[in-house]
Amino acid sequence: MSEKNKKTAGSVSLLNKIANMTDTNLLLTITIVIFFVMYIGAIVFQGAGFLKPQTFFNILNANAALIIGACGMSIVMISGGIDISIGGVIALVSMSCAVYLDYHGGSVIGAIGIALLIGLLYGLVQGYLVAYLNIQPFIVSLAGMFFARGMTTIVNSSPFNVAHEEFVALKNFRIVVPFMGSVNKKGVYVDAYIQIGVVVALLVVLLLFAMLRWTKLGRAFYAVGGNAQSALMLGINVRRTKFFSHLICSLLAGIAGFVYFLYVGSGSPSHASGLEMNAIASSIIGGTMLTGGVGNIIGTFFGVLSLSTIQNIVSSAGLDQAWWTGITIAAMLCLFLVVQSVVIAFKKRSLRK
Repeated sequence: MSEKNKKTAGSVSLLNKIANMTDTNLLLTITIVIFFVMYIGAIVFQGAGFLKPQTFFNILNANAALIIGACGMSIVMISGGIDISIGGVIALVSMSCAVYLDYHGGSVIGAIGIALLIGLLYGLVQGYLVAYLNIQPFIVSLAGMFFARGMTTIVNSSPFNVAHEEFVALKNFRIVVPFMGSVNKKGVYVDAYIQIGVVVALLVVLLLFAMLRWTKLGRAFYAVGGNAQSALMLGINVRRTKFFSHLICSLLAGIAGFVYFLYVGSGSPSHASGLEMNAIASSIIGGTMLTGGVGNIIGTFFGVLSLSTIQNIVSSAGLDQAWWTGITIAAMLCLFLVVQSVVIAFKKRSLRK
């Protein structure tokens, strides 16, 4: 076989592999490849700082709450909905836990219970309104966002740091990652570490990945998001599926709220401002389609990492102004949406052939 024929055969083989991949796996592959290209580019152009494992761990530490919230957002988007209330819920949880601990002498276990209760109540109400009263999820979650922000201010209107000893000890707890440390400028070896929130976030990612891949409910989310009418004809309870998607999302927002609170150590009405938009952006970058039926939790995880990496690159380049970050995120979203559209259109055309 000539060299030209070998190249042609290789190209055809690659096209066949792409055509045989599901939309979810294809977009996941694209997301992971782009993240690694981006991170390698950061190492090349921004210096050796990105080579240190702690730089990557710091991205995880700072974005553990976003990972959890984005995973919940992905569940709702896969099922064909949207939830823009999660930032408000996180702020409400953070403020409620702060007031409970500092002003009422509560316990950390009690604060976790408050976080779960707020998330559960939000999920029950919003899930019922969307699934059983057929109100548009955007309208329901918009009202939920305003309500959460208003309630946060009612709980306490002033920002403050929490001095509760048990909580502060938990906040400052570090999990050392063996053999990943580095030597600082003074020649002292510093251990690499992650915070407790990262462990919680990784557990959420693994549990949701398993649920979507191997459970009946997970398959129902994809079916309802892909075509609710067809899912109904297949015997899937569409209303119950939509209800559970919003319930899981809000419950994860409650968990994310406590993880966020554990990271910042304070309560403030302005906490988690815009986090819901970052969650949507991370889900889209991770390959979740706004139209529903396509998405992957692992992709969402890499979507958060990609978003955070590009923000670090912008900051390292000396462009600290907020608008540069916004412009960069907008460009990233446009890029990923174009890539998604082009690749899926190419895949469909290959399948027709």
